[in-house]
Amino acid sequence: DKLIRILTVCFSEDPLYHALIPDRDTRERLMPELFTCDLTEFFETCEIYADSSELNSILVVSDGTEHKTDGYLIKEDPSLATLRKFIQGKDYLNSSWTSQLHTAERLHVIYLAVAPKMQHHGLAEKLMDEVIDYADRHKLMISLETHNPANVSMYEKFGFKLYGIVQKKGFDLKQYCMIKQA
Repeated sequence: DKLIRILTVCFSEDPLYHALIPDRDTRERLMPELFTCDLTEFFETCEIYADSSELNSILVVSDGTEHKTDGYLIKEDPSLATLRKFIQGKDYLNSSWTSQLHTAERLHVIYLAVAPKMQHHGLAEKLMDEVIDYADRHKLMISLETHNPANVSMYEKFGFKLYGIVQKKGFDLKQYCMIKQA
């Protein structure tokens, strides 16, 4: 429950979720369910780092395999409007751009979330340093994407470089794809 709450709070203003779920009430209702679906899968397939048992910040890292959130969208919105938005924005919901990297020796950051009241206290740095140290020891590339242009400079401070920008025609959203070489 704490993980779902922190993800919901931290991503409630994220450009991706605003583009996919424009209606505020629907977004507030749907996001906890989407994160519940994600976390069910992530517990089985990912590493989840936290700053402490209070979960003021978390980082979810995958080995790069594809993850999917399913079924809940149809149940939540029988008009299928939300599902259509998710289908339209599918290129922003996956990490398909990483196939261009031609390496399986990679970690992928899925979520980095710091509770708003705890931001600017070094928690993101603490979590990223842990993952970067692991990747360096194992000679792994790290990939990630963000939809918030303000995050690009933060990741650059960790040594990430902008690999490319995904922008689908007719969809007012940019996905900044970033890598940190091994």
